[in-house]
Amino acid sequence: MTKTTNNKPKRRYARTQKPAPEAAIEPTSIIEADTPRRETKISKVITMLSGAEGATLEQIVIATGWQAHTARAAMTGLKKKGHTVVREAVDGVSHYRISAATKA
Repeated sequence: MTKTTNNKPKRRYARTQKPAPEAAIEPTSIIEADTPRRETKISKVITMLSGAEGATLEQIVIATGWQAHTARAAMTGLKKKGHTVVREAVDGVSHYRISAATKA
């Protein structure tokens, strides 16, 4: 019976620890403070629903490009985030709006 040898080369250098990270950079720099935040679809919906008349489901669908069930789900998500979404029927058409007693 023959004994096999390990053909793996020896490490030449010892492992070193990674250097400590530099001081953390502030999350909001001067450049970020000057640039406006991008407008998201949900921010469009919030703006539409914040108006006095609110918005219809069709208006939300056109503004966002979502399907009707996605727009309704977005309003449900707003409710879960603390907004009070109110539905009112005007001439047989549902208008949705965010009431003034909303958690910001």
